[in-house]
Amino acid sequence: MQVTLVSYTPNPELTIAVAARSSASSLSAAKLWDTLSLRQVENLLKQLLESGHLSPFEHANFTFVIEGISRVTSHQLVRHRIASYTQQSQRYVNVKGHSYVTPPTVLSRPEFLIKYQQAIESAHKLYCDMVEAGIPYEDARYILPQAVETQLVMTMNARELLHACSLRLCLRAQWEIMELFGRIKSEVEKVASYLGSELKPKCYRLGYCDERESCGIFATRTAAGTK
Repeated sequence: MQVTLVSYTPNPELTIAVAARSSASSLSAAKLWDTLSLRQVENLLKQLLESGHLSPFEHANFTFVIEGISRVTSHQLVRHRIASYTQQSQRYVNVKGHSYVTPPTVLSRPEFLIKYQQAIESAHKLYCDMVEAGIPYEDARYILPQAVETQLVMTMNARELLHACSLRLCLRAQWEIMELFGRIKSEVEKVASYLGSELKPKCYRLGYCDERESCGIFATRTAAGTK
């Protein structure tokens, strides 16, 4: 899996802060841009997060190239609807030479790993045979397993990144999408350190786990005595 931040709103944290401050300031946004200090920006972002006033975060966008994830994970990813996605099409691209993702739990069980690999190889061979026989890619792809690797471009604003990470960085999320958002977080931290530090599971903000069962980092709401 590889995640690369290829484009983003210049000065994303300052952009968020200026947008927020301009709603209650007599100064123009351009003037605020030149006067807000780094400390003021971080303090304002903190206040916004603590108060739940998140609309200013929508002004900062991040575009990632995501490679080497399975179709299982890409299907989960696009459920985050406040984002833009352009995924490699199996209608037009021959996946003859593509790789496949193997879950760690399967890798740790040799008796199932062999069968897993055999099933994938069998499906892949049938795909190749059908393509060579003239069956269109878009029809031959029906036999491909969800483990097949894919690549896509994703653009997501900072507000949706906060939300997506609050769910997908949870230790109870599936391993592959948790790894994906861990890499996304690392990319954001390179250009917006404070914002990147706030990309974390929702329990850290709530102070308790609102799932039925806790991973152990925080107690559930009931166990913590939170109403």
